[in-house]
Amino acid sequence: VAQVPVAEGKSVQQTVEILTRKLELLGAEKQGTFCVDCETYHTAASTISSQGQTGKLMYVMHNSEYPLSCFALFENGPCLIADANFDILMVKLKGFFQNAKANKIESRGTRYQYCDFLVKVGTVTMGPSARGISVEVEYCPCVIANDCWNLLMEFMQSFMGNHTPGIPSVFGTKHDSIYSPADTMVQYMELFNKIRKQQQVPVAGIR
Repeated sequence: VAQVPVAEGKSVQQTVEILTRKLELLGAEKQGTFCVDCETYHTAASTISSQGQTGKLMYVMHNSEYPLSCFALFENGPCLIADANFDILMVKLKGFFQNAKANKIESRGTRYQYCDFLVKVGTVTMGPSARGISVEVEYCPCVIANDCWNLLMEFMQSFMGNHTPGIPSVFGTKHDSIYSPADTMVQYMELFNKIRKQQQVPVAGIR
């Protein structure tokens, strides 16, 4: 999962169109749409004051590729994979975690299939405005990330050019173990946080 900068003199939407046109020229076919969303929860003020702890952020995420699952991630921490009704549980936990409502962010766009590759080009939005572009590339036959990284790089260069990303940090900890959906969600979380910081939007309740 990588961020692609907006082309000079172009809008987010025009840059997405340039990318998707390159994919279509390669021979990639549209395979529907996708959406990844992320809501931020911060430790409730009452919990911090009573226990003397520093506030922690938790990200509750959904991915249309896994419609029956919900992912809860802590920054630099574990990723919990739960049933889709985990959101209802978060409402019950509002004494401990509060939703930073202004901070919802999502990536939405088109899925493309090219031979054994699955490519998702998304527009990242916060509220009503487009904030950036995400590209997710998956080589479907391989489950050991490091075994296919060179192949992924070569393919990404064919349509991303100079904006081809370096090896994701999540690969460094995996080495030769099996890649899982949680690894993808961690990359989306890092991407969303990077885009949030670029925008430097102040969020109520988080300092």
